[in-house]
Amino acid sequence: MKFSNIIKYMGVAGISAMMFTSCSDFLDEMPTNAITEDQIFSDPETAELNLLSCYNQWRECFKDRYLWELMIGTDEVQTGAYQALKEDSGKRGAMDRYDAMFTSDLYYVSDVWNARFNKMGEAAKLIKALKPNKDSDELSGRLYGEANFVRGGLNIELAMMFGRIPLIDLERQEELTYARQPLNVVWESIINDLKEAVKYCPDNNDPQRATSYAANMLLGYAYMCAPEESGLRDFNEAAKCFNIIISSGKFRLVDYYDLFDYNIRNSAESIFEWQFSNTWPDNNAVQFQIGSRAVANMGQDMCFMSGYDHAVPSAWAYSDIEDGGIWEEDDIRREESIRYDFEWFGKTPDISTVTWEGLGDDHDELLPHIKKYEDFRTDSHSGLGINNMWYSGKNIPWLRYANVLLLYAECLNETGRTSEAVDYVNQVRNRAWEFQIPADKKWSNGMGKTEFAEALMTERVRELFAERWRRFDLVRTGKFLELVKERNKWANRYGTIAEYNKYWPLPQSEIDQNEDIPATDQNEGYR
Repeated sequence: MKFSNIIKYMGVAGISAMMFTSCSDFLDEMPTNAITEDQIFSDPETAELNLLSCYNQWRECFKDRYLWELMIGTDEVQTGAYQALKEDSGKRGAMDRYDAMFTSDLYYVSDVWNARFNKMGEAAKLIKALKPNKDSDELSGRLYGEANFVRGGLNIELAMMFGRIPLIDLERQEELTYARQPLNVVWESIINDLKEAVKYCPDNNDPQRATSYAANMLLGYAYMCAPEESGLRDFNEAAKCFNIIISSGKFRLVDYYDLFDYNIRNSAESIFEWQFSNTWPDNNAVQFQIGSRAVANMGQDMCFMSGYDHAVPSAWAYSDIEDGGIWEEDDIRREESIRYDFEWFGKTPDISTVTWEGLGDDHDELLPHIKKYEDFRTDSHSGLGINNMWYSGKNIPWLRYANVLLLYAECLNETGRTSEAVDYVNQVRNRAWEFQIPADKKWSNGMGKTEFAEALMTERVRELFAERWRRFDLVRTGKFLELVKERNKWANRYGTIAEYNKYWPLPQSEIDQNEDIPATDQNEGYR
């Protein structure tokens, strides 16, 4: 691989950290040209600064457009009509249509790849440098575990989006090169990283840093996501990971109203939470992307509901059961997750303000929108003087206890313990009726395995709507093509989606600059 590309993959966070860290201890002991990279990165102070940089860069994947890039193109969330039909000469909508415009040259494809893969090198350097002292020095061991958590977590996302990926493991790089690896090698690496994270991450840590429980949750999910052809899918091992979290007693379900309340940070349900504020650069700007354009025309950026429709719920995801959707009577998650009413302090937005778009019957600016990320602190009526929804900055509880319960239930069902699985789902559903679930809303212990599996996938949407789990769930359960083609408006209309679209094309920019990936090694169906 070209030296310049290696430098790109290794990142620059380490150099930046050194600018703020004294190297005098090293310089006093040896000549400057004798200092090795391993010695620099094994220094706990320098290593911690670099680790924090890794976390911060990973957090960028949950901000602004990066959050919705993995939401859309599913049966749960799709692109708004203007973006799907008009933006960038129709290229933007290819992320839902999966047509000939969905290519390796598409900006968003390289966006998703670069936002993750370019961060791997820093974690890899930390892992290699800290490994020799992981058992003899407590701080080195903890940092080593967290670096494994970062690399394993980012690789899960890349593998679920692109299938076979290159691996950055500095102890094996001569063997691996920077070529794409077989699925069994990819997932074995992910699982091994997360096993190390489970072993060395602490049980308690600062907010937005990994614990052994966060590592166990990702390890369990990795066992469930590993493709069957890899030979590594293992529901029994996944169940063990989730059971550790459940039996710890450290986490519990909180009121659903509290989950996305900006006044309640790091609740008892949160296992790993991305931290944000209303001040740049710590805001996430999510609302700017997913609010309503018609509302923006009414209240401008000063209305907390406004935005630009880059990701909106599918009709299936916002409709009631009797209308072909998912929502049951009195399930409080419906109103907490999805906005149906756009009245703003006595004002009602008018669809005529966006008729210039020329979308005809496809206008969806006042159809239901994602509500979870709305941040009233940015509204002109909040009295805080922020007055711009771009500064939205709610924390995002990425790994949370309810998801653990649902994943554990899935594992129990897959291993022949369906009646036990029902009890764990009912815990989550009980909270959806304010911990007083009506008898007719409880799932029956007499459910069959197939019936349970199908119902659980819908229950996961109710509980985790727009929290970026749906694409991965569809891919790992083999339901991607069937359900996206049926429920995503744009995929359904154009009819061009195919089974191979479960993976995105490898970015052409990566193929061009990586000598170990030939042009012929593109994902199936893409040029």
